[in-house]
Amino acid sequence: MKRREFALGAAATLLPGLPALAQPGGKGYIELKQRAPVEAPAGQIEVLEFFSYGCSHCRNFEPVFGNWKKTAPKDVAVRLVHVGFQSSFEPLQRIYYALEAMGKAGGAVHGKVFDALQVERKRLDKPEVLFPWIAEQGVDRAKFEEAYKSFGVAGKLRRAVQLQEAYGVEGTPALGIAGRYYTDGSMASGFDNMLRIANTLIEQARKGG
Repeated sequence: MKRREFALGAAATLLPGLPALAQPGGKGYIELKQRAPVEAPAGQIEVLEFFSYGCSHCRNFEPVFGNWKKTAPKDVAVRLVHVGFQSSFEPLQRIYYALEAMGKAGGAVHGKVFDALQVERKRLDKPEVLFPWIAEQGVDRAKFEEAYKSFGVAGKLRRAVQLQEAYGVEGTPALGIAGRYYTDGSMASGFDNMLRIANTLIEQARKGG
């Protein structure tokens, strides 16, 4: 997997200012030296999936992660975070967080965004293409446009960048667990192993270890 899998086929790069991390030591994950913020309530273990609609690996991981999510224990709070490695990511981030604001982030439209961008090559980063397309998917266009342009969604974009920097996200898809651990497909040598590692880390976080 390429580091920093950029949206719309842009070249992978590294961002400056990543937090200091412990060495993985071949474990397939990294433990953060400084904990990342979590939003899950007490008693819940937060699992974040860092992704981008423009990332082909994320599109392939989506059904795998979706199946894992369905079987996740009740004390695991799963949340998606659309990365914003550079300014060109903002339109795609806005799509996700607008859908989230409308309660549709986990629905069928989510998967259709991947396909429209990557298979049909629709320029959903362009509002003049996006808004008619979103209406064709059965989403209320006026409400979507309002959410897309809202201050609330703008705040979600800033929060996403803060989280990716706190976890030191180096590629997508990636997982952040309990504000303490980070793994991705490259580090874990595959999606299935990434999820196995996630299960181990969830149990470790549950025990407080």
